[in-house]
Parts: sequence; structure tokens; C-alpha cells
Amino acid sequence: MTGSSLFDHLARQLTGLCEVAQTRSDEPLHLLGDLLGPTGARPLSAPPAWPSNVADDHTPVEFSIACNAGEPPTLRILGEALGSPPDAMSNQTAAYRFLSARPSRSGISLSRLTAVEGLFATDRPLGDYTLWHSLVFRSGRQPEFKVYLNPEVRGIQRAPDLVAEALRRLGLGGAYRSIFDHAVRPGELGRRDRLTFFAVDLHDGPHARVKVYLTHHDASTTDVARAAGAVDGIDAEDVASFCTAAGGGRRHFGGLPLVGSYTFTSETKKPVGYSVYVPIRGYVNDDQEARERVAPLLARYGFDSALLDRAIAAVTDRPLRDGVGLIAHVSLRLGPPRPGVTVYLSAEAYQVSPPRGGRLDATPGRMNAAADRAAV
Repeated sequence: MTGSSLFDHLARQLTGLCEVAQTRSDEPLHLLGDLLGPTGARPLSAPPAWPSNVADDHTPVEFSIACNAGEPPTLRILGEALGSPPDAMSNQTAAYRFLSARPSRSGISLSRLTAVEGLFATDRPLGDYTLWHSLVFRSGRQPEFKVYLNPEVRGIQRAPDLVAEALRRLGLGGAYRSIFDHAVRPGELGRRDRLTFFAVDLHDGPHARVKVYLTHHDASTTDVARAAGAVDGIDAEDVASFCTAAGGGRRHFGGLPLVGSYTFTSETKKPVGYSVYVPIRGYVNDDQEARERVAPLLARYGFDSALLDRAIAAVTDRPLRDGVGLIAHVSLRLGPPRPGVTVYLSAEAYQVSPPRGGRLDATPGRMNAAADRAAV
């Protein structure tokens, strides 16, 4: 649309997604505007203000819809706050400014972030980001906040010690070894197996979570099934089967990497949940093919695939065969508090990636967003 700004584009999509998630749109739109800051007013005719890794086309926002048993779907915004002008340090400042501007009545608590932020805040940040925000909207409830911190912000080789110390500060000192022994292939920590996200819920409720994410480059479904085995009660074969179905029958993912995450709560020293994220856009020719894989996965876990079609219609009216990457990835969440399936949708504010025309393996590298990221 001529003269449309980044906020205009995203706000239209968000309004439609709020209808899908059966939640009011006023608070999500307000928070979206605050998160974008001055960047939201930039016209879409201008290039992205910053090469944000939240999305392949550098849109600093991604949407997701989480299907949960027995309740309406959950809407989430994943976003990167950008400084003015944006750079690694100003973005870091903008991220913390967004949090400090939240009123006390929002239910946000920074106590756990405060306990670890010194580990992740630096005047020379490395990697693709420093802090990303997750804004979570459940029908009939006030918004929830979560942050994603970069374990590699001080360098890849320092990530293991940083994560171990962060867990210790949050009272989960014994947790690191419980996942390390399962999730990391021998000799591959910092190489094919990377610690890419450390996430913290910003509330003090009994189910407040800490999540640790590992990106598994050049991995097989056997690798992620083994990783899932760190969690009691998780069906590792279900994890492998989900990946194979999302990947169109493949058991090895040599392009965009699989990602797994472990969920911890204050009630236990071991992970209580596991999620696996499949970058489906790297293993389909177009979004129609992605839709045809995701819909049966939703049905397999007891969810209505019509929800997927309504969510897609909320963010685009283009034919699905005309591009690839709108459906960026799909995840399976196992264990408490909310097992289910999440679908991640790119805003495509700046670019629609053309369909592949038969080339199914994407170039290896970091995922656009949520695959290095998190499920709701």
C-alpha cells in the first residue's frame, strides 16, 4: 500500500490475528507501537532500518499462534526493539527501555531478569542480537512478557559457562548437566550444537519458566529424540515423528537447523518440558506445501486446521504458491504447562521470498526467527 508504514502493515495483521485468538486488539496494538518505537513510522518503501534476524526479510517482528488443549489459541509477538539509529548498543538500550516503561499494573516482574542481566549485557555485544521480547496474549487475560537473551553475546566459546552461571543464579544450578548430557553431540558444543537462546518469563507466578535453547545444525531426528530424553515422561519417538512429518518424510536436516528447548520452573531442578522447532520453510517449495504439512500435524494433536487458515488469512491475501517463508516454522511443545503445537508466521513486510521450484534444501545457517527462538 502506497505510503504505508511498518506499523501500519503490522497493525493490520495483528488486528486480524487478535480476532483469531479471541482477544481484544487495543493492548496488543499499543504494545506493538511501543516496541517498534520510531522505527514503526518508517515507510515500507524504505529498506529495513536494521538487519534484524527476527525474520528473513529483516522485519523486526514475527507472529505465532499456539494451539493449546482446552483453551483458545494464544497469540504471540516476537520482536526486536531498535535504537535510533539502530546498532548493537542502541538496540540493547532500547530493549531495556521498553521494559522499564511498563507500568507496575502490567503484572511484569524484572526480578529474575535483574539476577542475570549482568551476564548478558555488555558494551561490546557479539552475535545477532542482545535481547528480544515476546509479548503473549491469552484470551481474557492481561499480556505476559518474556525475554530472550543471547548466550553468545560474549562469544561462542563463553556461552556454556554463561548459561551455567545464569541457571545457578536462578536457583537451577544442577540443571545444566541434565541437558548437556543429552542435547549435545560429543565434541560439538559451540560447533554444530549451539546455545542460542536463554529465555526468562517476566512474572513471579508458580509456573514462571526459564528456557534454554540449542540449535542443532546438520542433525537427524535421532539427535533430537535423544535430546528430548532428558525430560521425564516425554515420548522421544513422538518428537522424531513430528520432525519427519514436518520435514516431508526426511530424517536428516542438513539445511536450516532443528532447534530444541528445555523448560525449567522453580519447582524442579530438572527440565519439565521439551519443545522442538522445525524450520519448515527450508524444506518446502512454497507456502502451499507448508500449509499442507502443518494442517495434518494440527489434526494429529487434536486441533482444528481451520485455525491455521484463519491465521494465514489474517496476515496475507497472496496465493500461498507465490512465495515461501510465510509459514516459517512449526513446533511441538511437550510437558507442562501447556503442551501443544505452535505455528510461526512471517510478516513479510519487506519481501516475499520466491518459491523454490523444486530445490528443497535451504542454505545452512541461522534460522530467521523462532527456530532459534521460542515457543509460547
